[in-house]
Amino acid sequence: MSRIAGTFAELKRNGKKALVTFITAGDPDLGATEELIPLLAENGADIIELGVPFSDPMADGPTIQLSSERALAAGTTLPKILAMVKSVRGRTQVPIVLMGYFNPIFAYGVDRFAADAAAAGVDGVLLVDLPPEEAEEFKASADRHGIDLICLLTPTSDEARIRAVARRARGFIYYVSVTGVTGVRSGIEASVAGNVSLIKERATVPVAVGFGIATPGQAAEVAAMADGVVVGSAIVKLFEQHRGEELKEALAAFVSSLKRGMGQG
Repeated sequence: MSRIAGTFAELKRNGKKALVTFITAGDPDLGATEELIPLLAENGADIIELGVPFSDPMADGPTIQLSSERALAAGTTLPKILAMVKSVRGRTQVPIVLMGYFNPIFAYGVDRFAADAAAAGVDGVLLVDLPPEEAEEFKASADRHGIDLICLLTPTSDEARIRAVARRARGFIYYVSVTGVTGVRSGIEASVAGNVSLIKERATVPVAVGFGIATPGQAAEVAAMADGVVVGSAIVKLFEQHRGEELKEALAAFVSSLKRGMGQG
């Protein structure tokens, strides 16, 4: 059983849902990221998504785009991210998912990346621009090296896409609750509950919901219908407002408030 699957199974046994927190690797720098991963886990994050900064992040809204720009300006690269993950594994066993775009992995070499990511302690990879029908080579390498390929579904995914993703997904399925780019929203779309229920009927892995979740109340609402809650832009926004110890305090307070909002703090 993978570390991601084990985390969801343990939470389910205890009647709990997963809190998945997103930060951009290298914002403000990779040294800070290495410090923040254990802090997030200690304050309630069950799974950490690390954004791999990319120069053309088409699925991301302004907050995460700016975060990606800061990380790139700090010299963040994919090899350096893998080295950081390997280093942080001495301090925490929280599942880590790399989230990003296919181009940096293609440039790195698909099988070489999967081997190096597994050796570093990466548990899963989510590529927002690699649809299931184009992911066979990557999936084969990921499977060979024990990396979970996390798949996306959206409100516009049809029955064929849902079934295709349900067949391929490992770790969990990430359901994007809204159409459009990442960012904070004022509320949860009314269609989410029905769509998540439909996906869960067809999938054998847990379903986590993300995009637009920004408050403990919204986290609680989503936790009632899904196996996991993904919070990204609302966390990354704190990186614009705080630095150093102040950033650590703000992140700890916000993540623990989300966990409490889910009834699990």
